[in-house]
Amino acid sequence: MGLSVIIYNMGIGLYRLGVGVAALAGNKKARKWIEGRKPVWAQLGSLGATGAVWVHAASLGEFEQGRPVLEAIREQYPGRKIVLTFFSPSGYEVRKNYPGADLICYLPLDTAANARRFVETLRPSVAIFIKYEFWYHYIKALNVPLLLISGIFRPDQLFFRWHGGLYRELLRDMVHIFLQNQESVDLLKGIGIQHVSLSGDTRFDRVWELRQHPAHLPVIARFCGDNKRVLVAGSTWEADEALLAGWWTTQSGTGRQLIIAPHEIGESHINKIRQQFPSAMLYSELAADENAPRPDVLIINNVGMLSAMYRYGDIAYVGGGFGKDGIHNLLEPAAYSKPVIIGPVYEKYYEAVQLVSLGGAISIDGLKGFSDAMAALEEPHIYLNKASIAGDFIRDNRGPRGRSWNILRRRHSFKINNINLKENSHVEQHPHGTNYARLRYIR
Repeated sequence: MGLSVIIYNMGIGLYRLGVGVAALAGNKKARKWIEGRKPVWAQLGSLGATGAVWVHAASLGEFEQGRPVLEAIREQYPGRKIVLTFFSPSGYEVRKNYPGADLICYLPLDTAANARRFVETLRPSVAIFIKYEFWYHYIKALNVPLLLISGIFRPDQLFFRWHGGLYRELLRDMVHIFLQNQESVDLLKGIGIQHVSLSGDTRFDRVWELRQHPAHLPVIARFCGDNKRVLVAGSTWEADEALLAGWWTTQSGTGRQLIIAPHEIGESHINKIRQQFPSAMLYSELAADENAPRPDVLIINNVGMLSAMYRYGDIAYVGGGFGKDGIHNLLEPAAYSKPVIIGPVYEKYYEAVQLVSLGGAISIDGLKGFSDAMAALEEPHIYLNKASIAGDFIRDNRGPRGRSWNILRRRHSFKINNINLKENSHVEQHPHGTNYARLRYIR
């Protein structure tokens, strides 16, 4: 075992220790992370999913990126079982009842023993990882094609550093990598990874589909009424909520309404938001009483509605841009031709960089910037221009699902023909020499 693998294993062990300590300290997300993994082996054993398509996503955002391809597989091969795994509770808890997969469960921690047991129990015919999941032991345990879809890379990542050999090795073990932008293609080819294709971001297809078939949210419709001046603030964190609270103090008598959909909906966080917005009502309260007087601020205390909620507002604020990880999904409001306001930390998100540069999104760095942006959007010509740019941005970037799917279906360098995994197995050679023995092709 090389030094890099030893260090990797130590990191995995420390991560597990940290989650355990957080769970003992009362962190609900950490507790779900641990408790949710306990039934995994029984779930896998009961499925009998020999030859299943295994799709793995880190969390909810990655799932939405892979969803169009997952649903294309379901449509084309309805008899093939699909197993969907998540690493994070924020993905699993929202999509654990998703009807497009036969089994949805957590991915056990990446240890050599867990990876061998998982692969031997599931015996998948193909594995599809989404965006940036690179689990060493799982990738090494697989003896079937592994593809990465909607991948995106940056020069500062480990793959491109002198000590990133272990991660470059994992890239070579994949049979094909579908990438969101040309920069990622150039970066990977620069380190000798040639089995790549520029396919785009599959989320564009997903959000366009949501626009074409919008969900009706009667409680949100009742809250908004005929008011065309509703700000929808989605996936907010504490810094975002403090900014919104500061701005809201200036909005009395303006006719504005505000919907806040926080990223975390734990009771303590919801209560803190209510203290900042004393006149606010919870979504659950408004839903329970049709005769309740309509508030001017609505706090969403559930999950799963945000993507459909954006269409009811006139402007969207997407949270996360004041934290180290950056913004959440701004494609969802853009799909409904809504101007988007985001915080200053967005440089890691290619779609955000593009939309800001085009003018469909506005990046702000504090309360004054936010107030100025909202004031500017009161001007009809500015509003309509930015709204049009946002909608056109989604429309013009549709097609990644089709490009990914067409490459998957046709015979390519790794000889996956129509992802049509036949039960008769044969041996193929990966361009970089990895021996993918006994590949089964989905029929």
